[in-house]
Formats: sequence, structure tokens, C-alpha cells
Amino acid sequence: TQFHNPVMLLPALSPSPKVQGTHPDCSVILHFQKREGECLERIRSESQSPALPGQEGCPTEWDGVSCWPALPLGQSRAVACPDILNVFKKSKGLIQRNCTERGWSLPSPPYHRACPLETLGSNNDTEAEARGTPGAAGDCPRRGHFVTMRVLYTCGYSTSMAALLLAIGIFSCFRKLHCTRNSIHIHFFTSFILRGTAVFIKDSVLFSDESIDHCTMSTVTCKAAISFFQYSVLANFYWLLVEGLYLQTLLLLTFTCDRSYTWGYVLIGWGVPMVTVGVWVLTRLQYDNHGCWDDYSSLYWWVIKAPILLAIFVNFLIFLNVTRMLAQKIRCPDLSKTHKQQFMRLTKSTLLLIPLFGVHYVVFALFPKHVGVDARLYFELVLGSYQGFLVALLYCFLNGEVQAELRRNWGKWQRSMESNVFNLATQDFTA
Repeated sequence: TQFHNPVMLLPALSPSPKVQGTHPDCSVILHFQKREGECLERIRSESQSPALPGQEGCPTEWDGVSCWPALPLGQSRAVACPDILNVFKKSKGLIQRNCTERGWSLPSPPYHRACPLETLGSNNDTEAEARGTPGAAGDCPRRGHFVTMRVLYTCGYSTSMAALLLAIGIFSCFRKLHCTRNSIHIHFFTSFILRGTAVFIKDSVLFSDESIDHCTMSTVTCKAAISFFQYSVLANFYWLLVEGLYLQTLLLLTFTCDRSYTWGYVLIGWGVPMVTVGVWVLTRLQYDNHGCWDDYSSLYWWVIKAPILLAIFVNFLIFLNVTRMLAQKIRCPDLSKTHKQQFMRLTKSTLLLIPLFGVHYVVFALFPKHVGVDARLYFELVLGSYQGFLVALLYCFLNGEVQAELRRNWGKWQRSMESNVFNLATQDFTA
């Protein structure tokens, strides 16, 4: 009699949260799939050489967790618990099965007793419950927690995208706000809109149907969604780098308005991410074309991670250099008061954003994926979803130049309305 109950362990072990901004590894599922493939290959090999008369017994069998090699009738075999970090507690327990006339006996002791899972609240339990899988320990309260988190980051991205679209509209509509600085801001805003859009697309492709096995999903649509998401993240960081480069250029060239640098900024902000993602896609297609390309344990993930860390490192150097040069410039008597005010407005915004955007990514990028899962979820999803709103607030809504232009046009519109009302009243009176 075959024993399939251990397969029921797999949903509880699967680290596949449906709410993460970055889909986590499916290493546990893939581990069992690899072991199953090896076992089935062994079964096929043995089936090609039939047993000799008098050597009847139990054939090799995969029970969903372990592979049980063929065994003569009346004998028994014992196997150890699967050795998977952060899933099973370290245990020296053995599971035994006997070969009887009816076939393999049930495991003794059962897997759930011989191989206890990590305690409730561990990282893998947390990730499993994030998926909302029935049967995960503590499913109801934890699932409610992650449903709440998904609502929060959905509201965050929606709020950010609305604020960014409004900011782009303001910069585009008023001619006095048309300049290289605000043009760069518009590109930066657009990268955030792309990122929010990519998150929604990725969620709809990967997690809209809970019956889909996300660990084995390997379609062109899901790979395209992941590639677009990676591009939007890269563009986000590289347009932040452009903001830093532009700030330093203003300081070095004393507020020159030369537009010759604009195309260079565009190539950095959109071109570098495009080339990087292109290389990553070709690499995955050639050497690691399995799953949905969201297995971040892959070595090729560094094709994406390394350029992001490079952008953050360069921005950090710019942060230090601009801080040093700013102290020198402010003490310079030759710099006009207008230039000082213009530079200080941009400096306060950019110098705040560089460490804000970079620090948490560096911390999480250099730590193992199973460390600080709850904190990672909170920073990457909830707080990360409101970054676009913060950018729009700093660069547009709190910008004194923007506020002055809005007040000027509002006053102009009010005077125009009053004038129209007066003209209409005059016409009525004279008529």
C-alpha cells in the first residue's frame, strides 16, 4: 500500500507568500521535486530489469517526502528526516517502513512526529502563512495579518501613483516650471509609477489564482511580469542616481542650465536598466530557464542585484561629496542669495532621499533571505509603497517655486472669473 500523506506537509513548508513585493524562493518545493525526480528515474531504471524468481519484495517507492529503495520481503528500512534548513528541527529520529506481503507498511513513527517543523513564528512558517495556505500552523491570525499588509501596500501604491500623476501634471502644465531639473523629476516620478504598475501586474499574474503552483509556474507571461518588475526597480534606483548626479553637477558648474547633459541622464536612468535586464533575461534563457525567474537564490540574480548595489554605493559617495561641497559653497561670498536658496531646496530633498532609499536595500541585500522576513515584508511592501508619495511631496508639493506658481495662477484664474462675472452683470444692466 502506497503512502501519500506526507505530501500534505508540502503546502505548510512552501515559502510562497502572495503578498511579497519580491516573490521568495521556492527552495523547499524544488528540493522535494528534485528528490522525486531522482527517485522516479531510479524506479524507471529498475523497471527495465525485472526481478528474478524468488526475489519478490517491495519495489522502490516515492512517498512524497522520501525515496524508499527496493527491499526484499520481510525486511525493514529506515531513513532520516529531510535535511532542510529552517524547515525541520534538527532531529536524529528515523522513520522505518517494513516490506510486507501487502507492500510497504506505513511509516513508523509518522513523519509529523519523527520530523517536527520549526516552531510557530519561524521565518518559514511566516512565509507559508503569508501565502494563506490552508493547513499552515496558526493560519487564521497570520493570514489576516498578511491580508492586512496587502491592503496597506495596495493603498500605498495607489496613493503614490495618484500623487505622482498630479505632480507630473503640475510640472507639465505650467511653462515657468519647465526646466532640466523638473524634467529629471518627471522621469523620476515616472519610474515610481512604473514600479507601482509592475507590482500590480505581478500580483495579478502570479497570485490571482490560488490554485496555481507558483513554484513550478513557468509561462512567458509570468517571466515577462517579473522582467518588467525588475526593470522598474532598476529604473527607480538609477533615476535616484541621476538626481544625485544632477545635484552634484549643479554644485560643480555653479547652476549652469546647459541641457547637453539631459540625454546622458536619460541614458543612465532608462538605458542602463534596459541593458541590465536584457542581459539578465538572455542569461536566464540560456543557463537557468526554469520556474518564473523569481528564485532569488539563483547565482544569476546578481546580474540584477550588483547594479543596484553599485547605484546605491555611488549615490552614497555623492551624498558625502555634496555634503562637503555644500558646506564650502554656502560659506562662499560670491554665490548669490537666489542661487543659494535654489540649491538648498533641491539639496534638502535629494540628500534626504539618497540614504532613505539606499540603506534598507543594502541591509536586506547583504543578509540571508530567511533573516528578518517580517521586517523585510514591512519595509519592502508597506513603507516602500509610500516612497512615491514622499518623492512627490518633497520635489513638488512642498516646493516653494511650485507653490508660488500655483498661487499665481489661482489668483489669475480668480481675477479672470471676477472679470467675467462683472462683464456679464454689466451686459445685463445695459441691456
